[in-house]
Amino acid sequence: MAACARLCGVGQSRRCRRRQRQSQQDKDSDSDMDEEEEERIVGRVRIEAAPPGPTGPADLGTVDITANDHRVWCGSTATGSPEQPSNPQSLVELPPELLVEIFALLPGAALPNLALVCKKFRQILNTETIWRRRCAEEFGMKGEPRKMEEVGVSSRELYAKLLHPYRHILGLWQPDIGPYGGLLNVVVEGLFIIGWMYLPPHDPRVEDPMRRRPLFRIHLLDGSKATVECMYGHKGPHKGDIQTVKKDEFSTKCNQTDHHRMPGGRQEEFRTWLEEEWGRTLEDIFHEHMQELILMKFIYTSQYDNCLTYRRIYLPPRLPSDLLEPGLFKGTYGSHGLEIVMLSFHGTRARGTKLTGDPNVPAGQLTLDVDLSCPVCLPDLDSQKSMDVLSRLVQEVHEQVQRGCTPRSPTCHTEAGAEQNERPGAASASGSGVTTADPPSELQPFVLPLGVMARNEVYPRTCKMCFYGTGLIAGHGFTSPERTPGLFVLFDDDRFGFIWLELKSFSLYSRLTDNLPYAQAPSVERFEEMLRSMQSWTS
Repeated sequence: MAACARLCGVGQSRRCRRRQRQSQQDKDSDSDMDEEEEERIVGRVRIEAAPPGPTGPADLGTVDITANDHRVWCGSTATGSPEQPSNPQSLVELPPELLVEIFALLPGAALPNLALVCKKFRQILNTETIWRRRCAEEFGMKGEPRKMEEVGVSSRELYAKLLHPYRHILGLWQPDIGPYGGLLNVVVEGLFIIGWMYLPPHDPRVEDPMRRRPLFRIHLLDGSKATVECMYGHKGPHKGDIQTVKKDEFSTKCNQTDHHRMPGGRQEEFRTWLEEEWGRTLEDIFHEHMQELILMKFIYTSQYDNCLTYRRIYLPPRLPSDLLEPGLFKGTYGSHGLEIVMLSFHGTRARGTKLTGDPNVPAGQLTLDVDLSCPVCLPDLDSQKSMDVLSRLVQEVHEQVQRGCTPRSPTCHTEAGAEQNERPGAASASGSGVTTADPPSELQPFVLPLGVMARNEVYPRTCKMCFYGTGLIAGHGFTSPERTPGLFVLFDDDRFGFIWLELKSFSLYSRLTDNLPYAQAPSVERFEEMLRSMQSWTS
């Protein structure tokens, strides 16, 4: 602000207000401002500006503006006659087109207070170009002028009445739907703010793209107040409401829940939901336990009628030491179908946290905990087919970890049967700590042991590395939870798997590749705090 004050020519004398009263002209003197505007300028003008995006406002500083300073800002002397020097001495003396370029660089939240400085600034700030640029840079809106003309909405109205007031709900959120959780992404699309519920692909097609369902939208009608509409159901948009409960939390409410009902009653609603959720009919599902789980989820989730509370979540930050890029993955969970897991790295550990869950292990819980300091070398392909061989390898590491011992370097077997004391890139233990493994230069063959159940018969047949880890299992209602040993298998940068030894089951995970703006964590500390909060929501 000091540099800005020098550029604008702000006066430095504390007695400038007294000098103004001594040299005040009569009421008929020509002036750029009326008396009401003069009173609004004299005193302190606090300019608060918010950085681009959905984060809150930040204070850019405070400027003391007196009557003497006002004459410098507005380019007039004590006699009231305008100065027109050959070289501009203040902002107001710059050409209007240059002021437009300068003002367009400022955060949109600072512009309304800037309009209080003088009449010229206020007039310039009515320029559509300024607000169109703010909408584009802060909210990613581009190429929408024709649509705005059709609905009679200016960029300034769009920014002031829609984008800025609702900026705090942009980003990723987890709905409070008991053990099931979910993933909501609120984004700006065209002239709307839309809340999209992200749904995994139909089981077991884990590598298919995510599905989206709109839950609500916010838009302007003829430049008036922003309107919230519920998009749930099959009868089109209807009245809704959004309330900010507290920081990083908001709630939605549908005011016309009759729009969610179908003519055929609950049976028709269930059949429609089943086709959307699972891509099949109840007759196609022969497993009785799976039918019970599906019916239970429908009854539980449908009672909310899109009246939900959402809590903000962040994508995990990436560090140079991470084994692969952290992020969101779709994974297979047996009869529960596909679920969304967040993979993050914490020193020598990789952790998978559920964003969607089930009655056994609910959303928010730590489903996978992988020790990257404990690599496991796979035997030859014939030996990999034996569940006993794999169990023995993992159990040896598990017992050492339980005793608090550092697992000894693994013995690896090549295809020819030769042994080597340590695979290139395997973890090494020293007195100063544990170093995680580096990815090997070549892929190694991989096959699931006989007797291991897999929802996907087509899975990668080569892998980069394997590590010891534990998975969380529990009874219905999250009873008797325990961590059971297993094998984490890294296939490539976008896929990994986990073999649950006790369950004799295999889960395949594939990266979620959708663009998720406004979702990056402000800091590692904020992300860690969010993870702790997620577990408390469902514990």
